[in-house]
Amino acid sequence: MRKTKAALAATIFAMALTACGDAGGGGSRDWVRAVGSSTVFPFAKTVAESLSRSNPGIKSPIVESTGTGGGIQLFCQGIGPDTPDIANASRRMKPQEFAGCQSNGVTEIMEMQVGLDGIAFGSAQGGIMMDLTPEIVYEAIAANPYGNEQTNETWSDIDPSLPNVPILVYGPPSTSGTRDALKELILEVGCKTDPEMETLEESDEEAYSRTCTEVRSDGAYVDQGEQDNLIVQKIENNPRAIGIFGYSYLEENANKVQGLPINGVAPTYENITSFAYPGARPMFIYVKKAHLDAIPGLKEYLLEWTRSWDKDGPLARIGLVPSPEDVRAQSQRVATEYVTLDGSELE
Repeated sequence: MRKTKAALAATIFAMALTACGDAGGGGSRDWVRAVGSSTVFPFAKTVAESLSRSNPGIKSPIVESTGTGGGIQLFCQGIGPDTPDIANASRRMKPQEFAGCQSNGVTEIMEMQVGLDGIAFGSAQGGIMMDLTPEIVYEAIAANPYGNEQTNETWSDIDPSLPNVPILVYGPPSTSGTRDALKELILEVGCKTDPEMETLEESDEEAYSRTCTEVRSDGAYVDQGEQDNLIVQKIENNPRAIGIFGYSYLEENANKVQGLPINGVAPTYENITSFAYPGARPMFIYVKKAHLDAIPGLKEYLLEWTRSWDKDGPLARIGLVPSPEDVRAQSQRVATEYVTLDGSELE
């Protein structure tokens, strides 16, 4: 019954939105609005600018950097011109987020994987250099590593072969998709090097999550907000600091910062494409099907993505790593045939 009501509400909203569009070019809004990931932001902005150049009659999409979690929350608030058309995400939508969308009438959601990125660990050119592992990163920034008090003050406290300098890591906030990927791809992997953590996950999932993914708040890990460029600036000015940000920012600032290897694998284009680099991850955009016919330029914006994400395309030149060919083909189908999720794909 709840799903039926949500579907009915979505239909009513969509009809109202379309009616507004027919009467006045999208009602209160005649441009595309996208919110979400700071990592996807520069790519989404580039696609928006390309759309404006090739279609002078279409207003340039407005792209906002709100973080993946915050963007999806805004996206899922409902249907209508006062809600975003697109959520940019540096991780896949979670099942509970999809359910939240559904309950608010956002029942038809299109998912496009637009490319790959990596969680890069970097330092200033000529600054601190280490071969990191998930275990080292976890022991350095976890609030309570393996459930114990956090006592590591220097990198050498973790391993005597590491630099004897204070641990200082600038990274993403809890609302960021980069933080979610950091937890899943690095922190949990490092945490599970202790067999007792596997047992804890089975017996007490909440305690496991707290132990394996919470970061310290004593100043050794500094939350720099949703702007990855601020992290680059911080480590550029402090050769003993490490930053965590999207790979595209590492490539864009190669003259200022250097990548740190994980498990001996450097954060490079080739290593992310092959998923040899432990921090490699896919990036997505989520689109409201109900807005396609009501918001001018939305369909064209999706097509502009498909023309921009190839290996020799404009997005590759600013750091995007193209998805495998079969994945690009599926996303192309979504952009042209408007295929929607049923939720089972997210489990």
